[in-house]
Amino acid sequence: MRCKLDHIVVVAPKLSVGAEFVHRALGAAPEGGGAHPTMGTHNCLLRLGDRAYLEVIAIDPDAPRPQRRRWFGLDALPPDAPPRLAAWVACADDIEQVAAAAPQLGKITPMSRGSLNWRITVRDDGASPLQGIGPSIIEWPAGVHPADRLPDSGCSLVRLEGYHPDPGKVSDLLRTIGFDGPFQVARPASGHEPCLIAHIQTPSGLRRLSTAQA
Repeated sequence: MRCKLDHIVVVAPKLSVGAEFVHRALGAAPEGGGAHPTMGTHNCLLRLGDRAYLEVIAIDPDAPRPQRRRWFGLDALPPDAPPRLAAWVACADDIEQVAAAAPQLGKITPMSRGSLNWRITVRDDGASPLQGIGPSIIEWPAGVHPADRLPDSGCSLVRLEGYHPDPGKVSDLLRTIGFDGPFQVARPASGHEPCLIAHIQTPSGLRRLSTAQA
């Protein structure tokens, strides 16, 4: 059982607002993407190197409301909320084995976007695991990955940091699912909430995206 970092997730009340947030922060504009009929959401993407990317995701105003909670906590996002780095996703070579070992990650759910199909773990409450510091798990069909369809943005993910009041719980989860990748976890400073910080190399130098960044 093995997992590696697949992509990071920026949530926003509107897709255009989230895309502009990423453009300002990194100097590169997300593009492509499309609609997720199962979730009533849509996205755009930015390549972050080989088989890694950033996803901006929002509720699709033209889609009917799904019969379930939307993923990445989007149903709880206020309409005036600033865009933020809210979650991350790890890719598994055997999602069924991972989901059985760590049922707290959610149920395996088939997803699609246009001609692209995959499976991903989604919790019934729509929340990301461990307040966003634990990953959702995704499995792509053999030989298929969205990053392969994206142009080189000149950006690459250097490392991802997670801050959680019980970092040992996060570390135990990552060991359970066989995760190996550029992720570090620690306890947040006193009075600070759990958060993610992504360090991204861009053509203009090293930049950061954060849960708390507006």
